[in-house]
Order: sequence, then C-alpha cells, then structure tokens
Amino acid sequence: MSSLSRELVFLILQFLEEEKFKETVHRLEQESGFYFNMRYFEEMVTNGEWDEVEKYLSGFTKVDDNRYSMKIFFEIRKQKYLEALDKRDRAKAVEILVKDLKVFSAFNEELFKEITQLLTLENFRDNEQLSKYGDTKSARGIMLGELKKLIEANPLFRDKLQFPTLKNSRLRTLINQSLNWQHQLCKNPRPNPDIKTLFVDHSCGQPNGARAPSPVTNSLMDAVPKAGVFPPITGHGPFPPTPAIPSALAGWMANPSAVTHQPASAGPMGLAAPNNAALLKRPRSPPTSNPAIDYQTADSEHVLKRSRPFVLSDEVNNLPINILPVAYTSQNHGQSSYSSDDLPKNPVMTLNQGSTVKSMDFHPVQQILLLVGTNMGDVMVWELGSRERIGWKNFKVWDLNACSRALQASLSSDYTASVNRVAWSPDGTLFGVAYSKHIVHVYSYHGGDDIRNHLEIEAHNGNVNDLAFSYPNKQLAVVTCGDDRTIKVWDAGLGTRLFNFLGHEAPVYSVCPHHKENIQFIFSTAADGKIKAWLYDNLGSRVDYNAPGNSSTTMAYSADGTRLFSCGTNKEGESHLVEWNESEGAVKRAYNGLAKRSVGIVKFDTTKNRFLAAVDEFMIKFWDMDNPNILTSFDAEGGLPASSCIRFNKEGTLLAVSTNDNSIKILANSDGIRMLRSLENRTFDASRAASASVVKAPPIGNFPPTNAPVGTSGDDQAAPAAPMIGMNSDSRSLVDVKPKIQDESVEKSRIWKLTEINESSQCRSLRLPDSLTAMRVSRLIYTNSGVAILALASNAVHKLWKWQRNDRNLSGKASASVQPQLWQPSSGILMTNDISDTNPEDAVPCFALSKNDSYVMSASGGKISLFNMMTFKTMTTFMAPPPAATFLAFHPQDNNIIAIGMEDSSIQIYNVRVDEVKTKLKGHQKRITGLAFSHTLNVLVSSGADSQVRIIGNAMCLLPWNKQLSLLFK
Repeated sequence: MSSLSRELVFLILQFLEEEKFKETVHRLEQESGFYFNMRYFEEMVTNGEWDEVEKYLSGFTKVDDNRYSMKIFFEIRKQKYLEALDKRDRAKAVEILVKDLKVFSAFNEELFKEITQLLTLENFRDNEQLSKYGDTKSARGIMLGELKKLIEANPLFRDKLQFPTLKNSRLRTLINQSLNWQHQLCKNPRPNPDIKTLFVDHSCGQPNGARAPSPVTNSLMDAVPKAGVFPPITGHGPFPPTPAIPSALAGWMANPSAVTHQPASAGPMGLAAPNNAALLKRPRSPPTSNPAIDYQTADSEHVLKRSRPFVLSDEVNNLPINILPVAYTSQNHGQSSYSSDDLPKNPVMTLNQGSTVKSMDFHPVQQILLLVGTNMGDVMVWELGSRERIGWKNFKVWDLNACSRALQASLSSDYTASVNRVAWSPDGTLFGVAYSKHIVHVYSYHGGDDIRNHLEIEAHNGNVNDLAFSYPNKQLAVVTCGDDRTIKVWDAGLGTRLFNFLGHEAPVYSVCPHHKENIQFIFSTAADGKIKAWLYDNLGSRVDYNAPGNSSTTMAYSADGTRLFSCGTNKEGESHLVEWNESEGAVKRAYNGLAKRSVGIVKFDTTKNRFLAAVDEFMIKFWDMDNPNILTSFDAEGGLPASSCIRFNKEGTLLAVSTNDNSIKILANSDGIRMLRSLENRTFDASRAASASVVKAPPIGNFPPTNAPVGTSGDDQAAPAAPMIGMNSDSRSLVDVKPKIQDESVEKSRIWKLTEINESSQCRSLRLPDSLTAMRVSRLIYTNSGVAILALASNAVHKLWKWQRNDRNLSGKASASVQPQLWQPSSGILMTNDISDTNPEDAVPCFALSKNDSYVMSASGGKISLFNMMTFKTMTTFMAPPPAATFLAFHPQDNNIIAIGMEDSSIQIYNVRVDEVKTKLKGHQKRITGLAFSHTLNVLVSSGADSQVRIIGNAMCLLPWNKQLSLLFK
C-alpha cells in the first residue's frame, strides 16, 4: 500500500472516531495493521475479553513471529488458564491447555509440563512461583504492565503505537477544499448552491440549462488560484452569507476540538491577517463576489441559532470566501534558542505587600519595576533592584460629585474597594487600575515616585473585572469589562467612551485586545464560559462559543502575537489550559497537569514565545508550548496558595508570584540574578530621580506605530522606547536610579485599613450548613487561602466548609453573603483524631494548617494526627499521651517541622519526615496555650497557662537550643 493510501486510512480512522463508530474504528485498526490502539487493548485485557484481545493482536503479529510476540500470547493464555483454575472450572482449564497453551510445548516442553501439573493442585497458589498470585483484577493489572513493555519492545509494533498528529476533522477539511475547487471551476457559479451528494463532481447549472464541465476534465496545474477553506459538513456548519454585507466574510469555519474533551467552540475565532509573502506562494481564491458553497446538514439550523454571522470591515473585503484571514507564519517561534534552564526558578527575594495581592504587571521597558494591586485598594510600584516600594496610591474617588447615585450610595456605606486588575500601557507612560466598585483610574508615570492622576472613569455598574490598553484607529484606548455584562472602550486621553459592546448574558470576566497587521479586535470572556470576539464597530460580536469546560477564562497571546492561549476554571473546579487554532476556532492543544479540582481560578502567563506558567496545587507549573505535558514544576520553597497571581517580565528573566502571607516572591534565572545583583549597590540621588524622566508621555491622541504588540500578557504589551536621558545627558534606564520612599512607619500605617464597628447593622451573619452530627465546636480557623473554614468538634471530627466560585461570589472567598458547602471527598471519610484512653472533657483540642493548606496537624487529647486536606486520609499518627499536645504550629518554611506545645509545659520541635523529636524546650510552668513562628524574624513565640510569654531566638535555624536566647514577659 502506498504511503498516501496509508495516510488515507488514518484520516478514515479519525473520521470514524469523531463519528463514534467505535467497533468499526477498531476493526479497521486491526485489519489495516497501521495503528495499535493501546488504550483499547488495555480495556479489553482489564475486562478479560481474551478472544477479542487475540483477535485484535492478530492484525499486528502472530504467535511465532518473534520471541516478543510469543511471550505476549503466552502471558495472555496463561492468565486465561489461571482464571479458569481459580473459578474451579477444570473443564475450561483443560480446553485452554489443549487448544491454546500446547503450541508453546514445542518451544519449552518443561514449562508446559509444569503448567499441566497445576491441574492436580486444589489451589494453584500452592505452587511456589504462583504463591503471590492475588485476585483476578490485580493479576490482570500486573500482566498488563508486562504486556505493554513487550509490545513497546517488539519491532513489529514500531511506528504503530503513535497516532499521527492531525488537525481536527482533516478528512472533512479536504472534502471542503475539493468542493470549493469544483465550485470555483463552475462557469456560472450560483450563490449558495445546494450540495446534496459527494458521489459526483459538483457543477452549477448553466443559465440555459447546460451543466458546467466536470473539474476533473480540466487541467489544475497552476491554472486556478488556490481556493479558500470550504465550510465544514458537520453540525458545526457554515454561517450563511449576510446579504447586507456581501463582500465581507460570510462565516467562520467551526470544527470539533482535536482533544478528547467536548468541542470548545461553535464557531472559530481567528482574526489573523494574511502574510503577503506567503500569499504569493499561495494563490488567492476567486473574487468575493463568487459566493461560497453552503453545504447544509440537518444540524445547521441549530448552529445558526447558536452563532452569529461574522462580518469584517473593508480592511479584509478581498480575502478568500469563507476563510479566516490567516497569517502563514513560521512554526519555529524562536524556540531553538531556549531551554528549561532559562526559566526563572530561583527565589531571590520576597516583597512584603501587607495585603492580598490581586493583580501584578511588570513595566514593559524598565523590567525591574513591578506594579501591584491589592484587595485593600492599594496600588504600589516596587523597584526590585533596591527591593523598595517607590510609589503608592490608595483607593480614593477623585471627584465624588461626578459619580452616579448608585456609586455614591455604595461608598457612603463602605468606602473601600478591591483592585481587580492593574496594567501598564505598552510604552509604560500610563497604568490603569480596575476596582471592584464602578471605577477605573488611569495614572501617568513619570519615574521614581512621581505618579500623577490622569483619568477617573466610572466605567461599569458594579465590579470592573478587567482592563487592558489597545490601539483602535491608531489611538490609545482603555478597554474595560464588568459585572454589568458589557465591554467598553475609552479614549485614554480624554476619558470619553468610544464603544459599548453588548451581548454577554453573564458578568464579563476578562478582555484580550489584539491586532493582526491593521485589523484590531477584542476577545472577551464571561463568567458563564462564553467567549465573544468584537471589532471596533457597532455591529455586535462576531462569534459566540464556549470556553473549555464553560470556565471563567483568561486569554493571552504569545509575545510575538502569533499564538493564542487561554486558561480558566469552572464552577466545579475543573481547569483547562489550551492553545487555540485561530483559523478554525477550535482547541489546537490541551495541556495536561492541572488539578481536577482546583481551588480558585487558575491564572497563567506566557514568556519567550516558548513557555507557559501557572500556579496550581501550591506549585508553579511550566509547559513547553509545543508539548501538552508538564515540563517541570516546583513549590518555590513553599508558601504558595492553591492558585496565585503570576507574572513574567518582558524578557522572561524574572517571575513574580503572590504568596499565602500577603507577600510576593520574585524568582529569577541566571540572567535575572545578574541583573538584580548589578543593581543592589547603586546609590540614589533624589535630585537625579526627579529629572531622570522615564519616557516622556507623547500626546495621548498621537499614538506610536500600530505594529507594537498588544495583549493581556505582560510579554506582549511592550513597545520600543527611546533611551532615557538623565541630568548629565547620560543615556541610561530607570534602573540606574534608586528612588526614595517615605518613612517606613508612615508606609506601614497606610497598609492597614481598620474599620470601627459600632452598630450591629455593620455586621453580617451566616449559619454554616451541617449534615453531620451536631457537636460543640472546639477550634475554628480560616484556611490560609481564605476560601474555606476548618473546624474541630468536641467529638474529634473535623469539618470543612468551602465557598464555591459563582456569579454571586466571583472570587470564591469566604463571605457572609453566600452560603458555603460542607465539603467531603468522594470517599466519604472523615478526618477524625485519636481519642482512645482520653476523657473528652479534659482534652485540649488543637490543630494547625500548613502554609499551603495541604495538611492539617491535629490532636484531641490522644495521638497527634497528620491529615491530607485534599483526601482527608490520615498520613500518620505519633506521640501518644501522656503528655498530650495542647498547641501545634507548622514551621513557615518547612511543612515537615512542627512545634508542639505539651500539657507538661514543654515544647517539642518535631520532624515528621524522620519521625524524630529534634529539640525539647522547657521554661513554662504550666501547659502551653500558644505557639507562633515569625515569618521574618528567626524567633518562636510561646505562651502558657502560667501567664508568661517567651520569645526564643533563632528558632527558624533550629540550632541547639542552649545556644538560643529566651526572653520572658509577664
């Protein structure tokens, strides 16, 4: 069979799989012998379908082909024989011995005799070699592992274990292209021809009733320009041309996803512009007056109800019919110059933010400047070279009288707001802040601590969920979205509204503006998982489809603007990180490794046109863009929440991630470390800082060239900037100056916003649902991530309440406005402490959560238990009383080290990993009532029932305690 015929078989296999002809798929696999479906083979072996197993194998090998094949068949038949013996079905066993196993006697007669002798045993496990044979299920599992190794080693299976990488619905695409070619050859093509068969070549009828000549009778050698992609023939079919816009794109081709989950789109989303050089090699299709063929199916009406026709402006009127303007770009993406060693994986500093980090963005030009927004409404600029906070703004409405009554009423009852998004403009002269209450602030940045108010916009009714900068009509604009289900575009100079996009049916979660050459557009995603695309006009969205898993999704382009990615998490906690095929509006690649039940919405970023990164399961996970499997992951020395803000600088040398303790960890690669070290000893001259302008902001109306990339990712927002001139006319960057910050005590006083509560109306209450036995709660604590409450009851049972992310609680944080769920793993087990030989009335219950919320250490008067918070399984128990534990604390940098306060007034430093007490401290006179490690000072603080507080120095270093300092307070 020729190679093209072989490839056709693969296309047919893909088609059959997509149409769910399961039996036919596997029959063709077996009969062709081109592809061995290991997953199907595993299912048959696990289910004990031995006849089907051998029948499937027969398409690829025979018993006597080689020693690997012989061993494969022998193991299968031996297992079938042993199962018959295990069922005491000796007649069946004899039949298998004679018909299936006797063939092997010619190769090893002694082995065959030994197998035969098993018939004489009451239980074949009496045979020494089979004494460890377990049950049928486990035996099949062990054998399957051996079979897979044998198959992979067998040369007859070489190149047959991997299905070739194909675009989704490739066979359909080829048919579509063929029909377009045929229609293109029609002398008098009719608009919207009705294609009812593939059995004969298509031809539109002549005006006089004659038929056009068959395309196969005409020479196609460069005589006809290349046609566009024909609309698909599936239910995700073509959109009919819109009569009002005859020369625009009639519709977006939509294909099912190539990955295993459900199709992510009902329409495509590509908006790329054609590459002129590539188009010279790829002749264009006929003029757009030649309409596309509309090959409808029974499902087309359903699709038309779900999707809107796509219409582009005059900028793309001359593109091929029914084809997205695709850029034929190189697939290399500059990847050969980078390796995983270039990833910033070394923690170099921690910035103490003081409140929960909500959003971060590196300066696009001065890459050691980090913009941070918090849940308290504070916005800070950090200079990483000096590790100092050089600029700061808190939430304050600039002109309250200009605000709507709704906003004024909201502020009168609660004059606070959280930052939802911060973002630099592409040249770094402006930055925008989106708040949780109606407001967007735009500041101009002039270097150092010189931050000036520029625009205050009451952008949305309710939360402003996202903000980004874009360039419609070569004019700098701010794009925002909010809970009021709208996307709005604002003039960045005057603050006037340019566009208001309506169409989402749920709060709009994020926006991703981008451009392909001279085509400007915006992707928007909503909390219900819907994704829409908009041009800067008033004609509505161009596409309407679902994100993978119907998740709240963020979209971002690679730094060079050629590859589109998205990451999101749905209400069930399922997360999806994918790359999109823009030209087809389908998922091109789904990345593996995200948790099946994520806590919080997983956020991601891209760098170097090569890598993706996300914080998930308390780890930073990295992917190569071209590989669906995780490249590497690590915990950044601990302290990460289940999901976290994450941001690369433009060059990918630095990575910022938020932590559980309201801090930011900065990680660097070797280049980033060298850069930061070169800045550490720079001195600061306040007068120079004032004069060393960053980048003189151009008049807002006159924007830089439109070839500067735009997007939501920090990597793709940078634009070339001119050198910055200091007082002495030295051309240097902002990193040469070290701006001065205000007195530390003044800064700290501004971080904390205390609210005085005088009236009960200022408080809200909520009764937590409880389906378990009602018992007195002995201990209660919020998890470090703020999304759950953990309680320890007097009966030694733990209860965990989790808040789910939904339309009423987009953050998923603990709130009195939304009722949480009493959570248990699917196994139904409970985390229950040991209470043997204890009196519950005398016990002092205590527990402690690890910093990343992965483990809980707990005791209720008996042994100390260590539980896994994800599975509720008991990892270990230790330290049986007496004395009993009365207080527990995890070491902030190592979850394996815990401090245990005891009933006998001692404190023990215990290493869980080695099950060993490292140090025992004495000093208190009565039981320990409290323990706390400092996160910044090397001390352990303890309190006792003797009314004493002790501070023990160097506790984090865990040096011998006789070398440490102990201070006593009474």
